[in-house]
Amino acid sequence: MTELREFQVTVDCADPGALAAFWTEVLGMPLDAPPPGFDDWDQALASFGVPQERRNDASAISDPAGAGVRIFFQKVPEGKTVKNRLHLDVRAAPGLEGEERMAALEAECERLVALGAGRVERREPEPPLSAGFIVMQDPEGNEFCLD
Repeated sequence: MTELREFQVTVDCADPGALAAFWTEVLGMPLDAPPPGFDDWDQALASFGVPQERRNDASAISDPAGAGVRIFFQKVPEGKTVKNRLHLDVRAAPGLEGEERMAALEAECERLVALGAGRVERREPEPPLSAGFIVMQDPEGNEFCLD
């Protein structure tokens, strides 16, 4: 049997700092802390000799307790052109059903749209296969679902 391995989800994007800040608000996971001895990432990157124009090449968020998956955002030159083959489902209404669930998803959708997300469509519950969800896009067009 293969040993259990840690992994991270990597998101290609144009603005890693802004997209990491958006997902921090969505998931409640903080930005990764700078290395010990540095007050912030800009100070650390300057110390490492990273030029100013390269200091937004990457960013990451993770659960400080280490329980969740780390999400790494990396700058790429090309824009998004097609639908994601992999997407995140943000569990915004666990344990809720019916109209109570959909109302909770709508409230979270409204909050995320105010942060820069886009609403794509609402899928109504279709028991027993689906409890209903809302398809959204982050500020760079990456699809995710409120589930």
